[in-house]
Amino acid sequence: MKIITIDGPASAGKTVIAKKISKYFNAPVLFSGQLYRSIALLMIKKKIKLQDKGNIIKCINEIKNLELSLHDLYTTEIDKLSSTISTKKYVRDSLLKLQRGFPLQFPKRTKFCIIEGRDIGTVVFPEADHKFFMWANADIRAKRRLVQYLENGKKARLNKIYEEILKRDRKDFNRKIAPLKPAVNSVLLDTSYLDIEQVFKAIHEVLINKINDKRDDKSKPIIRI
Repeated sequence: MKIITIDGPASAGKTVIAKKISKYFNAPVLFSGQLYRSIALLMIKKKIKLQDKGNIIKCINEIKNLELSLHDLYTTEIDKLSSTISTKKYVRDSLLKLQRGFPLQFPKRTKFCIIEGRDIGTVVFPEADHKFFMWANADIRAKRRLVQYLENGKKARLNKIYEEILKRDRKDFNRKIAPLKPAVNSVLLDTSYLDIEQVFKAIHEVLINKINDKRDDKSKPIIRI
């Protein structure tokens, strides 16, 4: 099984493209950001404070078997809380085990397994076979997030979302634990002025070319001196 990692900041298009790749290759996909959001949602529902490590760990254990609506995971409150708990080492360490164990749930004959997030290619799967880092201008990402909120029946203002995205970027890029950054050997994709089909085509070409290159290598005779 080959691991595909997709990293990048909020609303760069990671989730949508991961779903598209998953559908095309019939590959399982884990959306790591939703793990943090699920923890945040449970904390809000149970009124758990940030200092309550014991109950936060209980929330982490609960999300493994929890079924949550995506509609509930995308709110401004959850955005802020999930961003905050993502800076806690014990939270990231606990989720690290869950993330690395995800591909093991599927048969070895599975061609690809996709893991999407912010530190997947650098920390979670540094030895992944295919790494992609997606980016887009903050104003464009804000507009995308606004559409997402509206589609989920949430009220939001564009200027507020823009400010929150800039704040989240600063926190993600500058945090001491697992900062957001492209893996050294990742493919960088600026999606600012690309639609999903164009991004998918670029990623598809990278994956197919790598597969073909490996096939060509296997067909070449081994020369011993």
